[in-house]
Amino acid sequence: MTLEQLRIFVAVAERQHMTRAAEVLHLTQSAVSAAIAALEARHDVRLFHRVGRGIELTDAGRALLDDARAVLARAADAEQALTDRGALLRGRLMLVASQTIASYWLPRFLAQFSTAHPGVVIDLAMANTAQAAEQVLAGEFELGFVEGTVDHPALARWPVGEDALHLVRAEPAAAVDADWLRRTPWVMREPGSGTRTSLEAALARMGICPAELKVALTLPSNEAVRTAVAAGEGVACLSSLVVEPLVGLGRLHRLDLALSPRSFYGLRHKERYRSRAAEVLLDIIAKG
Repeated sequence: MTLEQLRIFVAVAERQHMTRAAEVLHLTQSAVSAAIAALEARHDVRLFHRVGRGIELTDAGRALLDDARAVLARAADAEQALTDRGALLRGRLMLVASQTIASYWLPRFLAQFSTAHPGVVIDLAMANTAQAAEQVLAGEFELGFVEGTVDHPALARWPVGEDALHLVRAEPAAAVDADWLRRTPWVMREPGSGTRTSLEAALARMGICPAELKVALTLPSNEAVRTAVAAGEGVACLSSLVVEPLVGLGRLHRLDLALSPRSFYGLRHKERYRSRAAEVLLDIIAKG
């Protein structure tokens, strides 16, 4: 049984006439008759009484009519849903991003997307870089946005933006060198976070092993790290997006140590379909 056969059956049943149904469907009468005959033969049941030159529904035909209408209505709804998703009139886009990106960098792009396509619901989850990569790999999210290093053969990774990192503390420091960095207490993000990974890479270039640092606190969010440092607890490495408000108020001070900019990256599974919504969002991000 096909949707086309059901469509023909409903047209004939509603008009009680093969020829008029054929005209409405833009089919030949023989094609309409063949479709009805095929349905009857396949299920060994009569759908119409042939009375003289007219036709009437049998009990089986009347029973099928309501179900056929319901199936065709659901098929039409499904087709419209696909059309709407292609046109971004409705749908859902599942995203995961590391904390700095989700809290400070990505929202302005999501706002642009939502203004243009209000029928598409965006679900944004927050995770550190390692967790985000695992979730995109598992298919839980269509796109990921991270600042840390990800190296998996099934994941595509490409730059989408850039960020400046700063060492900050509550009071200024006159001179910052490798020995000072080893002596001072640190407030760190958790292992696996992009911010911590970027810091450790920068320190390694200076000849400092992360194990040499005096880590006073390890905290699970940028905001927690920022608050602890502003309260006087050691030094931290944070994004300029995170620290600028408190630097402007004089509650945090940037230390005179240049750190290389870091990139933000998009992630997606190489073998999974990329939706129209994802393509449009990535285009908005690319245009800045």
